[in-house]
Amino acid sequence: MSFTLSSSAFQANERIPKKYTGDGEDVSPPLQWKNPPAGTKSFALICDDPDAPRPEPWVHWVIYNIPGTETGLPEHIPQQVCISFTCM
Repeated sequence: MSFTLSSSAFQANERIPKKYTGDGEDVSPPLQWKNPPAGTKSFALICDDPDAPRPEPWVHWVIYNIPGTETGLPEHIPQQVCISFTCM
C-alpha cells in the first residue's frame, strides 16, 4: 500500500471548493491520510497554489511537527492546534 492523502470536501484533481478559498470562508479543509512509511515520526503539510497568477507558487500555509501517530486534520484548524503543532 502507498501513502495517500485525501479530503472528504473534494476529490483528487478537483478544484478546491470556494469555502476553503479567500473568496469563501478561507478555512482549511478536512484532511485524512493512511499508510505512512514505517517509522514515520512526524508529518509536514504545505498548501501551495500553483495556479496563482504570479511567477512562483503561492504558499497559503505550512504546518509541521504533526505527530506520526495522527491520521488527519479537521476542517478549520483552530489556532490552538497550531500551538500543538507548528504553523506558518
